[in-house]
Amino acid sequence: MKNFRLSRRTVLRGAGSIALALPWLELMREERPAHAGGPLARRFVGVYTPGGTVHLGRDGTDKWTPTGTETDFALSPILTPLAPVQKQLIVPTGIDMVSAIGEQQQAGIVALLTGTPQARLSDGRLGYASGPSLDQVIAGLLPKTDLPSLGLAVRWGTGRSHGVTTPSDILSFADDQAFTPLPPRIDPVLIWQELFGVVAPQGPPNWDKSILDYVAGRLMRLAPKLGSADKHRLEEHLSRVRELERNISMASAVQCQPPTLIDTSEYDPKAGLKGDDSGAVKDRVTDAAIPKVGKLMLDMLVMALACNKTSVATLMWSDTQAKYTLPWLQLEADEVHYFYQSDGGYRPAECERIGTWYASQHSYLIQQLAAVDLGTHSLLDETVVLFGSEVSDPPSHRKVDMPFLLAGGGGLRGGRFIKYNGASHNDLLLAILNLFGDPRSSFGTSSYCTGPLPNLS
Repeated sequence: MKNFRLSRRTVLRGAGSIALALPWLELMREERPAHAGGPLARRFVGVYTPGGTVHLGRDGTDKWTPTGTETDFALSPILTPLAPVQKQLIVPTGIDMVSAIGEQQQAGIVALLTGTPQARLSDGRLGYASGPSLDQVIAGLLPKTDLPSLGLAVRWGTGRSHGVTTPSDILSFADDQAFTPLPPRIDPVLIWQELFGVVAPQGPPNWDKSILDYVAGRLMRLAPKLGSADKHRLEEHLSRVRELERNISMASAVQCQPPTLIDTSEYDPKAGLKGDDSGAVKDRVTDAAIPKVGKLMLDMLVMALACNKTSVATLMWSDTQAKYTLPWLQLEADEVHYFYQSDGGYRPAECERIGTWYASQHSYLIQQLAAVDLGTHSLLDETVVLFGSEVSDPPSHRKVDMPFLLAGGGGLRGGRFIKYNGASHNDLLLAILNLFGDPRSSFGTSSYCTGPLPNLS
């Protein structure tokens, strides 16, 4: 009894992901909490948009970077749609993607979640990643779910991708020896059927039987080591947890509902197979459906997390080729996205409108995650969301001052505009990984990593 101590982080773990924290007991030793900013993150979402952002508009002003101080800042024109979720948002600037080495756009999407250069094949051609992507590493840390991860994409495989897997259109790479490219799911109907084809009303997995039943055995082993005061504290704590458990179970049963499967019959998820290198072959009917298909994809992503179908998800709003039109924005020339980035000469006004629309979709995703009530907190509170692109800005294809955004909980402190000075994005990936309890000190190619990016949590 003299040498027995409990950590203040001690939890009683049950089946699956259930973990019941203990109250402070006299035999607990003093030590620093695992994350000063809050509990470990439990879910990860990565979102990719093509073409970077507009750092300098026609009027000479920055359209991306906020103004003000770290905690008192005004959002830029492109980020204005995120105003409703500004308190949950981190806007980090001055982060460079130094590991993006290879073809200018392919290297960007390859490095975005891997922190590695493009691999060079034996015949000299550039291939895919030379390491696993962050989402797949995180998936290996979390409790098992129906799907280890869920990759979704809208208007995928355009231009030179020709609707198939290429280094231009892959965001996720397996945590295996080959770092296998993982193509996303692209058919909204098939995705809905896979996720929600048979959905019975339920609470989160493992809550159908009391959490206290799962941990009773460990409690029995712990109780004899406690003094009378500690036993009393523990009994009171478990009584409160039992009531909390009932509340969470009822709330989760309501929130785990499949989104309505809307009619997307005019949308061809395989339109990329019919495309050409230049984007001259257009599918305007499919393109016109991008907003409603994108919303359905976001809704399915959120509910896949809420229903515990998966804990890790990614969404690609197309690929680096970006050979799709945006008719709902009524842009001059009515051309494909890449036309405004490069093929038609850089057009910052049109790129700003496109970027602002994507920001509105980011805002919608964050709000939907926040709307899922898990009893004592929201789904957003235990999720880390990373938004990114393959380049910083279209005309230069540079990888400096990348347009990253972070949102959520899991230790993140939102409502901040953080200025870095040439920090490596590998350090950003590492900091996110650390939020999930992984203690490693580097991620991706180690020579591009100096340690976790500070001041996020």
